[in-house]
Amino acid sequence: MSDTPAEAAPAPGVLAPGVPAPEASAAPATAPGGRTERLPDRLRTPRTYAVLIGSLLLLVLPFYLDRFWLQAGLFAMAAAIGAIGLNMLTGATGQLSMGHAFFLAVGAYGYCVLAGESSTENGHTLTGLGLPTWLAAILAVLLAGAAGGLFSPIAGRLRGAYLGIATLALIFIGQHVLFNAGSLTGGYNGRAVPPLSLFGFTFDDTEVVFAAVPFGSSEKLWYVGLAALLLSALFARGVLRGRPGRAMNAIRDHRIAAGVMGVPVARYRAGVFVLSSMYAGLAGVLLALVFQRTVPEYFGMILSLEYLAMIVIGGLGSVAGAAIGAAFVTLLPQVFTHYSDSLPLVSAPGTGGLAPGEASRYLYGAAVVAVVLFLPGGLARLGLARAKKPAAPKGPKGPKATKQSAVPARSAVPKQSEAPKNQGEKS
Repeated sequence: MSDTPAEAAPAPGVLAPGVPAPEASAAPATAPGGRTERLPDRLRTPRTYAVLIGSLLLLVLPFYLDRFWLQAGLFAMAAAIGAIGLNMLTGATGQLSMGHAFFLAVGAYGYCVLAGESSTENGHTLTGLGLPTWLAAILAVLLAGAAGGLFSPIAGRLRGAYLGIATLALIFIGQHVLFNAGSLTGGYNGRAVPPLSLFGFTFDDTEVVFAAVPFGSSEKLWYVGLAALLLSALFARGVLRGRPGRAMNAIRDHRIAAGVMGVPVARYRAGVFVLSSMYAGLAGVLLALVFQRTVPEYFGMILSLEYLAMIVIGGLGSVAGAAIGAAFVTLLPQVFTHYSDSLPLVSAPGTGGLAPGEASRYLYGAAVVAVVLFLPGGLARLGLARAKKPAAPKGPKGPKATKQSAVPARSAVPKQSEAPKNQGEKS
């Protein structure tokens, strides 16, 4: 045994003599739990900057736009809320609904009855409960959900064209009730809509000067519409990205497999139908506040078809797609009406030519066909497809590795000695 003492092992974190120090790592700092702090990098994206710029632009628009464009924007916001609800039902769950306009009417007229006062108008004795307007708006949304709940047992058991035909019956029932229940709806001429009042602030045509800009009903309701749209979009996004959204997509793609995995198919279908009805009710309340008068003719079959066009053009199953499609379908007739004197083949309403409403229907009808044929994911998938393109793989930093250095030479690999074929052979 040698008397030379064994060298002591270096302590952890202390380099042994002669060992070069490693280069400083450029890795990002880690959080206390060992997770990498990547949040600032994720925020520094073009999409985030676009959202911030768009939000600021929407906040300052009432200071620069006139009443016409503000009302057009409010119509688009209300349509976007209703389209988000229909997209959760049709786009995410695969349930076709042709009666979305019925639930918009329930929300609009429910608000008028709950918030209005009993009076006589156009020969009709109107019934009103005189509730606070903010409470009436909430109850109108719940009333639309209750109407959807009454129809939900049918929605939970039917699918496809059968559910579409069943919901189409709601349009005819709703039109009959709206035209004949004069004490509730005012008949053919409709009834006036009470202005919204919140915390002592009334959203009516009484002008309020803010930053040297007179604010009327459209300017005031602009921020109400923005808040309602933001909350509706965030809630729908949370639903679609969570466990309920995965269950809804499973039902849409293969309902039998979803049932085998333990998803209650009928319960989910009924629940999504109720949720979609509440979204339609909220859209109806906002539309009534913008119109300031509800008329039964507006809530017909054409409106339901327009909502289906919104979600198809924007993108099925996408919250952003529903908003894009709603803006496209809603703003197009307003643009044609405003610029009817300058646009070819389009004339002012009542002059005998192609009316702006008809021209817009032709255009977004062609857009539906083009999207179905060439862009099945809708307009919302255009930017998403570009964002998800895989980047080219980056090589290692420093001097480029050559082909010879990447693959070791055959002579550099030591050969292992072959084992003897039998025990008697010498190695």
